[in-house]
Amino acid sequence: MLKFQSISQLYDILPEHERIIVDVLRPLISENLPEYCKEKLSFNVPYFYENKGICIIWPSTVTGGGIKSGVFFGFWYGNKLLDEDAYLLQGKNKQIFYRIYQTVDEIKPEAIIKLLKEAVSLDVMYASSKKRKAD
Repeated sequence: MLKFQSISQLYDILPEHERIIVDVLRPLISENLPEYCKEKLSFNVPYFYENKGICIIWPSTVTGGGIKSGVFFGFWYGNKLLDEDAYLLQGKNKQIFYRIYQTVDEIKPEAIIKLLKEAVSLDVMYASSKKRKAD
């Protein structure tokens, strides 16, 4: 498997329907995470983090994601999110909660923004508790 060096290399291999979904999710996430959060390619897919992982976008075209079609959008510590709107699904992984999008119309920005804020709060709490333990 080729290791991508950039998002544009990832986009080059994606079919149009997956590329459009990724292209909607990435800015939605970036614009609603604090500036100090980062994005990198991990396992050839967009991964957002600060102290720990926050979320990941995994198009089905990229091997290793475990989905046959669409684009997987998961929260790394989804099991710790309240998810009051019951937007996320839980699969076999006890930690990562997710949605799989087949079309852009399935994306609900309000629900995602709410979950991103909650995930960032968890990340900040993790960093604070880690700092307290170090002191």
